[in-house]
Amino acid sequence: MAEEAKVWTEGLNFFYGPVQALYDISIRIPPHKVTAFIGPSGCGKSTFLRCLNRMNETIVGTRIEGKVFIDGHDIYDRSVDVVDIRRRIGMVFQKSNPFPKSIFDNVAYGLRIGGLKDKNKLAEIVEKALIDAAIWVEVKDRLQESAMGLSGGQQQRLCIARALAVEPEVLLMDEPASALDPIATQRIEELIHQLKEKYTIVIVTHNMQQAARVSDITAFFYLGRIIEVDDTERIFTRPKLKQTEDYITGRFG
Repeated sequence: MAEEAKVWTEGLNFFYGPVQALYDISIRIPPHKVTAFIGPSGCGKSTFLRCLNRMNETIVGTRIEGKVFIDGHDIYDRSVDVVDIRRRIGMVFQKSNPFPKSIFDNVAYGLRIGGLKDKNKLAEIVEKALIDAAIWVEVKDRLQESAMGLSGGQQQRLCIARALAVEPEVLLMDEPASALDPIATQRIEELIHQLKEKYTIVIVTHNMQQAARVSDITAFFYLGRIIEVDDTERIFTRPKLKQTEDYITGRFG
């Protein structure tokens, strides 16, 4: 697919100490679409996702080779500000991780770290982020209450609001609904569909039905390699490779 890309990688290899986890990953991720990574557990999906905003650097002994670009700039270049990269490329984790603070303070956290002190501006951005994360109506009268009192699905949408508040360009989601019940999962999927109008979204999911429902493009990972990447409909109905077909039809994985 020779379409425009927001994020792309070239020849990316990744190592945990002496163990190589990713092999020669080259992929183009287009803007304002949802790209899903599927594949069996331990195949490198989440490791690769964390390469896209330099989160793996927090793990001692890791090493990366190759290039990762956003808008044509190599994010691993020595001149790049890592904090800025993680602001531009936000992340939502598998397990919702609200801070033990108020709902308002959770969403305002990154803004305050960035130096924003104007209370009116903070309130305006927090409200917008909560609206964008489809949780404002549920929490607008509880902003000073602890975020820990929210349900699991609400906590995950709060974490999405926290990521959106700093105005990222790309949103990485690592199995964002795997710990949620079916109704909360449906709300997260509907939210992902809405958010792609404003953001480029990359989602790791072990749930192939979810990938089929929410994504425009799907990449199938196996043993640290991308086996096949294509439009989601084609991957799920007419994959080019038998290995992809075997995984999708449940013959292995």
